[in-house]
Amino acid sequence: MMNRILFSILFLCCITVSFAQREVVTSIDEVLDQSEISSSPKLVIGIVVDQMRYDYLTRFYNKFGDGGFKRMINEGFNCKNNHFNYVPTYTGPGHASVFTGTTPKYHGVISNNWYDKVSKEMVYCAGDNSVQSVGTQSNAGQMSPHRMLTTSFADENRLFTQMRGKTIGIAIKDRGAILPAGHTANAAYWFHGRDEGLWISSTFYMNTLPKWVSDFNASETAASYLKEWDTMYDISTYTESGSDDNNFERGFTGKEKATFPYDLAALKADNGGFDILKATPYGNSLTTDFAMAAIKGEELGKDAITDVLTVSFSSTDYVGHNFGVNSKEVEDTYIRLDKDLERLFNYLDANVGVGAYTVFLTADHGAVDVPAYLNSVNIPAGYIDNNERKAKFQKFLTDAYGTNEIIEDISNNQIFLDREKIKSMGLNLNDVREAIANEQISYDHVAKTYTATAMNSTQFVTGIEALLQNGFNQKRSGDVILVNDVAYISYSRTGSTHGSGLNYDTHVPLLFFGKGIQHGETYQKTVIPDIAPTISALLGISFPNGSTGQPLEFVMD
Repeated sequence: MMNRILFSILFLCCITVSFAQREVVTSIDEVLDQSEISSSPKLVIGIVVDQMRYDYLTRFYNKFGDGGFKRMINEGFNCKNNHFNYVPTYTGPGHASVFTGTTPKYHGVISNNWYDKVSKEMVYCAGDNSVQSVGTQSNAGQMSPHRMLTTSFADENRLFTQMRGKTIGIAIKDRGAILPAGHTANAAYWFHGRDEGLWISSTFYMNTLPKWVSDFNASETAASYLKEWDTMYDISTYTESGSDDNNFERGFTGKEKATFPYDLAALKADNGGFDILKATPYGNSLTTDFAMAAIKGEELGKDAITDVLTVSFSSTDYVGHNFGVNSKEVEDTYIRLDKDLERLFNYLDANVGVGAYTVFLTADHGAVDVPAYLNSVNIPAGYIDNNERKAKFQKFLTDAYGTNEIIEDISNNQIFLDREKIKSMGLNLNDVREAIANEQISYDHVAKTYTATAMNSTQFVTGIEALLQNGFNQKRSGDVILVNDVAYISYSRTGSTHGSGLNYDTHVPLLFFGKGIQHGETYQKTVIPDIAPTISALLGISFPNGSTGQPLEFVMD
């Protein structure tokens, strides 16, 4: 009898302990769940500043306030030796590479526009005739990310959260909104100027604009920026840039000189209507206004499931192309962008929460100083004479092959051959490639030439060759690749451009700031494909499926 009583007591004790342990375990699981949720930011904001050279951070530093670029530097992490690791450095490939964590070799966006070897025509990186415009009667909305072959980290976040985490992409340029947001985005919005001045989208994402977008368009915010553009501060204090009146800037049609101030309302009729805003800092201000409206309208960062907002400031590129990297206009544009960043960060503090969001900021490429300006200060630079090159090349083709019809297209410093024609003539494709490369290298200001054969058969690890190979997509790229001399461009004699593998095009900022980010800086080399896996690691999600970059452990807490 006594043994039965003891057994019963022991049994009850075991049951009690078991239930207590179960309750403790459940309590720990709850704590872990809460800890895991709280460790991820509510919102990730990926910012790309179009055509921002790294030295804009340092040149204009003393003109910046404390709440924009300086806040990111002083509270976040500054990667000072950040570069693109491929060629060409254009907007489409740049945006795709930042968010996919790889290069054109894998994501397939080899340029803004490229010759398609299948359809035998030029295609646009975001163009898609299978979808329709939303928000405009024009065809400006026939866009989607379908030509990008890999996922972005925003796609992976959507998959990880079972599509509960939102993704919204925003930019003046369609490609700057579409490619970063990826294939699964809830929406991408871009600005259609001309006589409309509207934010639009495509049926790839939706059939009608959300009410908050329609309300924003109806607010005439865009029209409010058709005003005078003068320097924010006394122009005499803009000592970080060249003289306002010079021969290296294009300016606006209808104004004799490219000098401050600019009456945008008076100039708009001769400069594409609302499109004139794109080439002023007010395009960035309008983008900021719309981004804040998106945060509110889409309720981004309002729960524990991470959302993604991609914002590309396109106007910096338009201003750089128009006025050149050493212009007063570029300096004023960055001073004003700094104020817009401060507005955005203050809005995030108030609406998402201080320390509840994570931001990174980089660029899609840099830009070269205007070669004519470089010449004026005795630095080697210049312009490509395409007519002379074309005449010489056509003579070579006729002399060597009796026809120039073996060439299908020449674009993006690549030569595309008609393989069927070459085969029908009994010629060897590799021999023709090699002969053309040997011919082109003899032309003025052609520094290097490479064949597709070399790109496919040789592993390059350093120099321009490695950058070319990272930008070479076997199915989409050409048969012969050309590299021009340093600071020699095919462009007008006014304004700046980009596209090379040289430091002025590859060296761009990389700033991280906010939740999960260390405070510090490094001169260790980082490359653009490192960004997406870093954000993926921060979120604890899969890396983009084609990612070749590495997480930057030193930027994370």
